[in-house]
Amino acid sequence: MKLISWNINGLRAALRKDLTQKILEQLEPDVLCLQEIKADLSIIESLRKKELKELLQDYLLFSHSAERKGYSGVATLVRKNIEVKKELKTLDLTEFDTEGRTLGLSLTNKKHSFLLFNIYFPNGTSSKQRVNYKLAFYKALFSYIQRLEELYQNKIIICGDYNTAHQAIDLHDPKSNQKTSGFLPEEREWLDYLEKQAYIDTFRYFYPQKKEAYTWWDQRTRARSRNKGWRIDYFFVKETLRASLKKAEILSEIEGSDHCPVLLELF
Repeated sequence: MKLISWNINGLRAALRKDLTQKILEQLEPDVLCLQEIKADLSIIESLRKKELKELLQDYLLFSHSAERKGYSGVATLVRKNIEVKKELKTLDLTEFDTEGRTLGLSLTNKKHSFLLFNIYFPNGTSSKQRVNYKLAFYKALFSYIQRLEELYQNKIIICGDYNTAHQAIDLHDPKSNQKTSGFLPEEREWLDYLEKQAYIDTFRYFYPQKKEAYTWWDQRTRARSRNKGWRIDYFFVKETLRASLKKAEILSEIEGSDHCPVLLELF
């Protein structure tokens, strides 16, 4: 089964550039998780009837939008031969649910089932208040997921834009970013915590020492052409799924956003 996660920085912009269509046609993922779609429910429904109509012949579309228009939001496209048993959009906490950052789907095919979370984690670069919000979001999300682990037999995958580089190897200039949100010790500790809860960073599972492997680049400084980036997009899977891991890749050749897609194959 092939899963792809990508912060596309606007669903309508991605459709205008044919980015979503290219991903579906060229890579043929079973599940495509998109973050920062910047589309509310009315826009999603309009896109279903027009721009997305042809793409959705083979896929089902699930989305969670922010209350604020043109902001945040996630969407997950699932091949129609995969059964979606349950959809989870809420952390049951108003301060987090209004930004449309969380979408969980219980998925099953003929042989395998798992719970997949598509998450757009908050960015803390604008203020100390947003850093605090981001840390509280981490805590609330991981607490929520922990409560579901036994129910779903620990077969859980958490993908998306985490907005945090975990280790020094995961960004081009760790020394000068010690006090920058996205590499703050208190942010990175939550990814340490996730690993302590028996979750695996799938890219590092296959490439533990690979350097200059990034998923986000600052467009203002044209950092991508110089590969001065950060690895902030991940697939984390519960230890229970370790034996199912087949492949994890960063698809850095695919352009169109300030992020590139990341891929996971399993089972």
